[in-house]
Amino acid sequence: MLLNPKISDHHLIRNACIYIRQSTMAQVRFNQESTERQYNLADQAKSLGWMPEQIRILDGDLAQSGELTTKRDDFKTLVSDVAMGQVGAIFSLESSRLARSNKDWHRLLELCAVTKTLVFDGDGCYDPSDFNDSLVLGMKGTFAQAELHIIRARLHGAKLNRAQKGELRFPLPVGLVFDDDKIVLDPDQEVQGAVRAVFTLFEQENSAYAVVQRFDQIGLLFPRRSYGGVWDGKLIWGRLTHSRVIGVLANPSYAGTYVFGRYQSCKKIGPTGEICTQSRQMPQDQWRVVIPNHHPSYITWDQFLANRSRLAANRTNSEVLAGPAREGLCLLQGVLLCGICGRRLSTRYTGNGGLYPSYDCNSRSRDASPLRHCMSLPAKPLDDAIAARLLTAVTPLTIKLALEALTNLEARDNAISAQWHRRIERARYDADLAERRYEEADPSNRLVPSTLEKRWNDAMQRMIELKAEVADFERQAMRSLTPEQKQQVLQLGKDFPRLWKATTTSACDRKRMLRLLIRDVSVVKGTEPKLLHLQIRCQGGATETIDVRRQPNRAEAIRYSDTFVAKIRTMAEKYDDKEIVQRLNGEGLTSSTGKPFTVSIVRWIRFKHLIPGPSLSTGTLTVSQVRERYGVSPWVVHYWIERGVVSAVHGKPNAPYAIAIDNTVDRRLRKWVANSGHLHPSSPTQTV
Repeated sequence: MLLNPKISDHHLIRNACIYIRQSTMAQVRFNQESTERQYNLADQAKSLGWMPEQIRILDGDLAQSGELTTKRDDFKTLVSDVAMGQVGAIFSLESSRLARSNKDWHRLLELCAVTKTLVFDGDGCYDPSDFNDSLVLGMKGTFAQAELHIIRARLHGAKLNRAQKGELRFPLPVGLVFDDDKIVLDPDQEVQGAVRAVFTLFEQENSAYAVVQRFDQIGLLFPRRSYGGVWDGKLIWGRLTHSRVIGVLANPSYAGTYVFGRYQSCKKIGPTGEICTQSRQMPQDQWRVVIPNHHPSYITWDQFLANRSRLAANRTNSEVLAGPAREGLCLLQGVLLCGICGRRLSTRYTGNGGLYPSYDCNSRSRDASPLRHCMSLPAKPLDDAIAARLLTAVTPLTIKLALEALTNLEARDNAISAQWHRRIERARYDADLAERRYEEADPSNRLVPSTLEKRWNDAMQRMIELKAEVADFERQAMRSLTPEQKQQVLQLGKDFPRLWKATTTSACDRKRMLRLLIRDVSVVKGTEPKLLHLQIRCQGGATETIDVRRQPNRAEAIRYSDTFVAKIRTMAEKYDDKEIVQRLNGEGLTSSTGKPFTVSIVRWIRFKHLIPGPSLSTGTLTVSQVRERYGVSPWVVHYWIERGVVSAVHGKPNAPYAIAIDNTVDRRLRKWVANSGHLHPSSPTQTV
């Protein structure tokens, strides 16, 4: 006898699925009563007529949220089995266990209605193919989704209210700890020194990678706090990484500011079409809670903003920001702007080992423009012009620059030395602690004292090694400046050009000195060839324009000037090529390649610039003039000369012919041309 009239035989011949789910791992661990109640639904299925082998328990979705089907493999299996008509009934403790999303819930109900699958929960049995039951199940799904929203809003509202008072506790970055309900600096001086060293070195180096390199060169370690497990709350010392430096510099907690809402969750469509939730960093104006001066700080708020601006400027994939000063021969790297498109010119190194740097603006190629490049300029003329202008402009400031460099150098060495001594103090404390533990041990228990003695020896050995490392560091890297050395530095500051041109000054240092005075430089091509206009914008806002003329290429360098060509043209009116060569060499002139003039060189100049030879006698014609008068080829004119048809003489060897033609010869030649069968094949051949 069936206990429920909605259960029929076609339901009992199919499987009964028991769907079990808990939202989080904490619920699985601590809310075991709910999990046990869900497993007991198998007994309810047996009492309703299903055989034990027909009852299938789906518990693979434990510790998974019901908001989405992502990672809920058993729910997907349930939906596919229902669609194939293999499920007679679905058992769950409540409807929210199946799905918190109306989309997934109504899709499941639609399939159950088509395949005549029953749905059981704590309130009873429902047939989705029946309108009334479907209506009730739909409302339950809506209530389940609304309940999720209400719970989330209630929890988030409580967190936001507590955060607005600065009382919401969250994991603090290394260097800050909770003292009861207050945030204070870590009492460990070594931890404080490591954090302060990061900010100090970044202020000096202006690059996160440079901070990492400095830590590696010096041999300093950086702490991180472990969360969870047996190491919960412990400090672990290790190498400083670039991501850790970025995290320290971008965290406002170090500036004494309490911030809530730096990261907020958002939904997006995944590669497979699933809607997933991820955390994204929000801009500063969208932080939910900002409480300045909330707790002790390592840096000021202005320093925090300056560090963030510097990190943004150091991005290499930005077309607006200059980026950090880098090694390389291009002095204007990152500060040179294109006067055509307004974007920054990139650097390119060509030649053997990159000995020939240049500035290229290839922004149009990224925009699919038919013009691939705005401009491509060699770096040396531009760098030399800016360097020369900088050397003349920086003279009044040399003393101040030298004093600032000296102060920064001493502060850097003192900070690093202090951090080393903190490590020695920690090692001495560990050794003293091991010694006290060894002395307090019971001498009769030989096993314990031997272990404590070994720890004491190891601590002492570690302290000795640290002292040796500190001594080695102070001997090699520590700069101890005497008054005489300080005077030398001040004297060096007075001679800034020598400092700029010194071989020990790296290209990166020159770029940094350049950026102290110059914000950017815009380059525009002038109306004349090889002429560039550089507009310099200083850090204070003043602007200045200088002109730079590029060096000519090889073809332009060996091209003769218009003045020299005019000189050859004047000399060619009176002298032949040989005499012109003698006069040019006599004046001490050389060719464009630096060689003495020859007849072939002069002939090439005359040919290139269409310079005629010496003027002929009055009333005479050249071969070209005769050819043009009678419309014949030069070979016909030479034929006439060789046969004596016309009278022609040479003024000098290799000089042009001087042909004399009177009226009689003129009529004869015209008749020759008119009756020539070679020149006019249609005319009958006649002999003149």
